[in-house]
Amino acid sequence: MSEPTAGPPLRLAASLDGPAGKPVLVLGNSLGTSREVWDPQLPALAEHFRLLRFELPGHGLRPPSAAGLSAAGPRPPESPPSPYSIGDLGSAVLALLDQHGIDRACYCGLSLGGMVGMWLAAHAPARIAALGLCCTSAHLPPASGWLARADQVRTAGMVSVIRPSLGRWFTPSFLRSAPATVAAMAATLADANPEGYAGCCEAIAAMDLRPVLGSITAPTLVIAASEDPATPPAHGALIARQIGGARLVVIRGAAHLANVQAPGPVTAALLSHLAAASLT
Repeated sequence: MSEPTAGPPLRLAASLDGPAGKPVLVLGNSLGTSREVWDPQLPALAEHFRLLRFELPGHGLRPPSAAGLSAAGPRPPESPPSPYSIGDLGSAVLALLDQHGIDRACYCGLSLGGMVGMWLAAHAPARIAALGLCCTSAHLPPASGWLARADQVRTAGMVSVIRPSLGRWFTPSFLRSAPATVAAMAATLADANPEGYAGCCEAIAAMDLRPVLGSITAPTLVIAASEDPATPPAHGALIARQIGGARLVVIRGAAHLANVQAPGPVTAALLSHLAAASLT
């Protein structure tokens, strides 16, 4: 399936936090979540980086929390007409870098955020100093499933995808043991704009980044989760094999939102990778 024809340029809401003297790290979130999905990593990452976090179209409509860095940043604009492509999303991130005068940055992306990161590293290599890819895939068929989900939220609303999404995001034991975290993630998903969410589903449906993986030269860490039903470890292994010098780390006992369910190991792996890349 070919990517949708590009429409008007996307404008993404974003927040930039931290002293100007630090290197910039861009954080891309997953489908159905907001920039707050990175909250477990923020304290450690903020010690070393200036953090640029963006919202996917239609995401992050809930007022940000009052705690920590997540209190920064404006509400996102209304979702522009869909469908979108991964290239549309990547180009919008490049526009954010230009807007803030950032020539080169590190990038870490979760799921759809990781797909955007691969596009950036392949199509704008001079802008990406190092790449972290968490629970993501270069190709996620069948397209029909993504198109059906886009139709579902347009007709039945976001509430129709909450239960199955939580089942992919977290293991059964985490769903039972962390009800407050699960409820917060469900609320974020419920508040997403259906059209923006649907447009992102259509971007994934049309995506096949496998042909460009070999062109990525940024030092790359791929993080997979052993219990992830959405992007199983085999997807991460394929990415790591195709990107020269990439390293694969598998987080045991976590599902798709591994950085939320197992924040310690994910944070440690990211910091180790970024330090080794000599980004300062």
